[in-house]
Amino acid sequence: MKELAAIKFVEQRSRFFAHLYRLDSRDDIDGILKTHRRKYKKANHHCYAVWLASSEGDDANGTSPTSIEQAKDDGEVGHPGKVLLEILKRNQLDSHALVVSRVFGGVKLGVGGVSRAFREAGTGVVERRQIKYE
Repeated sequence: MKELAAIKFVEQRSRFFAHLYRLDSRDDIDGILKTHRRKYKKANHHCYAVWLASSEGDDANGTSPTSIEQAKDDGEVGHPGKVLLEILKRNQLDSHALVVSRVFGGVKLGVGGVSRAFREAGTGVVERRQIKYE
């Protein structure tokens, strides 16, 4: 596992800490989450998405039986895990994990606001990675 980029995004006093990782295996995510929980102790939610795709052994539909897609909302509203998974797929970041930890700022964002904030944080960290590696 290797951290590729990290950003902090603020939306109405809530702080979102987004990190993008390159994964070697599915087991890496447990260590990443443990690190996030330790690093961001005040965070109420640690949402993430993992996409591990394999080009070997594709079936007739072009999907791989060893492909793993996982998204977790960690009790957050608005399905942020699904939003983060869409970002990974849209940017073709297979073998990557996107983790966003939210520290609540006292203002409720609502379902749509939470989804938008996680989308902006996730997109921001992916853009930071692209700038870093260009």
